[in-house]
Amino acid sequence: MAPLDSTEVAGRLAVAVGRINRRIRPAGDGLSQGLLSALSTIVRKGPLRPGDLARIEIVAAPSATRAIAELETRGLVARQADPADGRSFFIEATDAGAEAVQRARSQRAVLVGELLAGLSADELAKLAAALDALEAAAAAPAAPTAG
Repeated sequence: MAPLDSTEVAGRLAVAVGRINRRIRPAGDGLSQGLLSALSTIVRKGPLRPGDLARIEIVAAPSATRAIAELETRGLVARQADPADGRSFFIEATDAGAEAVQRARSQRAVLVGELLAGLSADELAKLAAALDALEAAAAAPAAPTAG
């Protein structure tokens, strides 16, 4: 068996993840991928300051601010004053926001389940075994980029 080439593995994984994302994109209550990601983060880790959301989502502060404004307009998040700093605020999910995330997760789980239905029990077990490493890699801080 030839040694694994990490560049080849990374490339194949990127293509597969991209294809899966395109196939499950319709799930999500009409929210873009970015809005759904931001809302999911707020549901999971909130209440958050806008800067914290930007850091977690690995986006520029103005992008996080636009996402918050759109989610707020849709009634999916609400601002709450920071009691320690009157100039600052936190963002937290509303009940409607939490429900939207749960619906999207359920819809996406069904769509991914359909994709995985053709896998053998052995292939599914191997995929499940790799999930911990993939989740850890996805949660790791982004490496600095040149430029």
